[in-house]
Parts: sequence; structure tokens; C-alpha cells
Amino acid sequence: MKIQFDIKELLATIQSNDRTILGIDGLSRSGKTTFVEHLREVLKKEKIDHHIFHIDDHTVERSQRYHTGFEEWYEYFHLQWDVLWLRENFFIKLKQDKEITLPFYDPDTDTRVCRTITLPESGLIIVEGVFLQRKEWADFYHHLIFLDCPREKRFMREAETAKQKRDKFEKRYWKAEDYYMNTFHPRDSADIVLKT
Repeated sequence: MKIQFDIKELLATIQSNDRTILGIDGLSRSGKTTFVEHLREVLKKEKIDHHIFHIDDHTVERSQRYHTGFEEWYEYFHLQWDVLWLRENFFIKLKQDKEITLPFYDPDTDTRVCRTITLPESGLIIVEGVFLQRKEWADFYHHLIFLDCPREKRFMREAETAKQKRDKFEKRYWKAEDYYMNTFHPRDSADIVLKT
């Protein structure tokens, strides 16, 4: 995957601010992690301080997001993360705090462990994940890139075992994605839309 936008323009913005927050939004398997890894290489080469956060590192335990009595799509969109807690304790603090303490989720043990991250005083903070333009989080980015990829192409990127559970995608993930796309219109509100 190539970074298909003017990286020099972005770097100039970073150098003119104390700290720049860049959101990399996109639906599941749209290429966000791959894109961020390429961007990390550019930042290293240009010697720009940065830190990358993956929103999936901060999901809640399974008991809070599965079998809650709500529809599966609702669980995925509304309960996967403690949305308001992250707003207050993550997004608000990104712009000025020197350190940030967050719970990191371990899927193997279904537990969360808090870690403290030291943020660069200047440079780039990247937040990568799905549903980043929900109303509670949408106002915290200096720039936002949306990676746009058709559903069937994204589904083909799933592991073979996951593809055998298509009904889960239909009930949980795709309904939540449709809700997000139709309610928040992330293609329209992103600064840059990249086809992946």
C-alpha cells in the first residue's frame, strides 16, 4: 500500500504545531494498521516524534459487550469501548497532557491492565481504529483520514475461520458499520478519503 496523499503537507502542519493529532478511521479490514505502519516508517525517516494508539487496544471485557440483552450490532458499536470514559480520559488529554494512563485489553485473558504512556511534547499522535468519527470523539483530531474499502473486499481479507461465520458479520459487524456510515457520514467529514 502506498501513502497516497501529500505527506509533505502533513509534515509541515506537524512542524507548525506543538502536537498534531491524526485520526486514521476505517471499517474492519480496510487497511488501517498497514497504513499506519507505512506512516510510522516515514515518520522515523523524517525523525518526527510520534506515538500510535490503536483504539482496539482499549476495548472492554467480553462480559460488557457480549450477551448483554441488546442487539449484536448495538453491542459492537455502543458497548465495545467505554466511549465516554475514553473521551474524558484519553481524547481530551491527548492535546496537552505529558502522560496518559489507559487500560489495555488482553484478548487471551479477557482482562485489562493499565499502562502509562509518555506523549511526545511535539510531533504526531496517531489514533487508529474503527468508528473514530462517532460524535463523542469526532472533535479531537487536527486531521482525519478515512480508508474506504468495499465490504466484500474487506470480508475476503478475513481469516478462513472468520469467513465461515458470515452470520456473525451480518448481525454484529455489518449492521453496526451501516449504522455508522448512515449516521455519521465519515467519508464526507474526513479531511482525506483513500480508497484501499
